[in-house]
Amino acid sequence: MATLKRPLLKVYDALSRAFGPMRWWPAETPFEVMVGAILTQNTAWTNVEKAIANLKARDLMQPERLAALDPAALATLLRPAGYFNVKTRRLRAFLDYLLNTYGGEVGRMRREETARLRAELLSVHGVGAETADSILLYALGKPAFVVDAYTRRVFHRLGLSAADATYDDLQRMFVSALPRDVDLYNEYHALIVALGKDYCRPKPRCEGCPVKKHCKYYRINVRPSPTP
Repeated sequence: MATLKRPLLKVYDALSRAFGPMRWWPAETPFEVMVGAILTQNTAWTNVEKAIANLKARDLMQPERLAALDPAALATLLRPAGYFNVKTRRLRAFLDYLLNTYGGEVGRMRREETARLRAELLSVHGVGAETADSILLYALGKPAFVVDAYTRRVFHRLGLSAADATYDDLQRMFVSALPRDVDLYNEYHALIVALGKDYCRPKPRCEGCPVKKHCKYYRINVRPSPTP
């Protein structure tokens, strides 16, 4: 994996120059990040923002207040995020975990060891690897590299990962090759999301892509062959 350090950093530098500082995750508190990480499953961030705005408008962005809310009332507030009944159950399961294990105190949670925290989060109903790592990285400042569908698509097209690479395979690729740095992990993932949304879509928009010169897909499928 050490051989990937240089190409991964080249991609990071190109993305950073193209998009600038991302300053992700957009939230006022670590707890709000946690709520957002659960609500953003299978929906666009703009929909999550509407649901979070509903919660804030009623001064509910605290673990105890959300947990005390009637499930039907909570589901109504979460409706903009889609799959609102499912997300209500998942959010309540997370709240039970946070309140029962850490008394609702994010500071206590942050002091826990990363591997143990990750195992705990993965045991919570509806929390998968991407959500757990988002909470670890963005809410708790832990060095957990977040992998998502954009990561899988982008780095397969770049020629740096296999099409069938698992979440753990991709995460290991980054963690093994890059410095163990929370700020780097934070920015890199946010930059990958920006690239995936703007250029590396299911039908790619290669012209103008800031990493096309590093991209195997572009070289093979898009760039014209030299004239004989």
